Amino acid sequence: VGSEMALRSFEHLLHYCELPVKRAVPLALGVLNISNPDFSVIDQLSRLSHDPDTEISQNAILAMGLTSAGTNNSRVAGLLRQLSEFYSKEAGHVFCVRIAQAMLHMGKGLMTLSPMHSDKMLTCGPALGGVLTLIYSCLDLKSTLLDKSHYLIYYLTCAMNPRMLITVNEDLSWRPVTVRVGQAVETVGQAGKPKTITGFQTHTTPVLISTGERAELGTEEVLSVSSVLEGLVIVKDNPDYEAPETDEKK
Repeated sequence: VGSEMALRSFEHLLHYCELPVKRAVPLALGVLNISNPDFSVIDQLSRLSHDPDTEISQNAILAMGLTSAGTNNSRVAGLLRQLSEFYSKEAGHVFCVRIAQAMLHMGKGLMTLSPMHSDKMLTCGPALGGVLTLIYSCLDLKSTLLDKSHYLIYYLTCAMNPRMLITVNEDLSWRPVTVRVGQAVETVGQAGKPKTITGFQTHTTPVLISTGERAELGTEEVLSVSSVLEGLVIVKDNPDYEAPETDEKK
């Protein structure tokens, strides 16, 4: 709800504010949806990337990279290819497109820049700091990234995290387990045992988890040591589990 209200505020800023404020709006859209290429946000950034003002368009291109970081999103990849042709004679824009493409295909689609973890309950301080360092430098691209301070991009490494779920035994040896991955559902304040995910698919670990998705164990054979299934999770055998009896045909 908060992010939807913020999007509405950004619309007002684009319509009624001065140019320096408008230049920050694409970056704010990027921070609001890190590694989460929402259709409406990408659409808005795509429009801003063709803005007559140079800095607005450059910021929008970088924000597209931030929004789609580590997702290999085909729609964003197509838009960035079009932009590289459109701005082929503008060195600054081409540099921004290359950076955005690098963020999009980061880790071949196995990584994320999102600072939120543990079912979005916690925020990683260094990760958020790394992203904000890049955002602040983008407020004055001509004298930072497009000048001699291009090394500021390396601050993004603080935020890079693998987004796969890997299950291991207590001795840290790899153990494939059946898990269900689906869209996370808010269950705060609901009575009983409400379902935490919807529209799930069943996979065997290791499995990729996108922003807004959640995983839960698909079998009672094992128990998870952690309450949140993210990253590296230790599982152990369930002592109360009884294998279903198979009727032998005579």
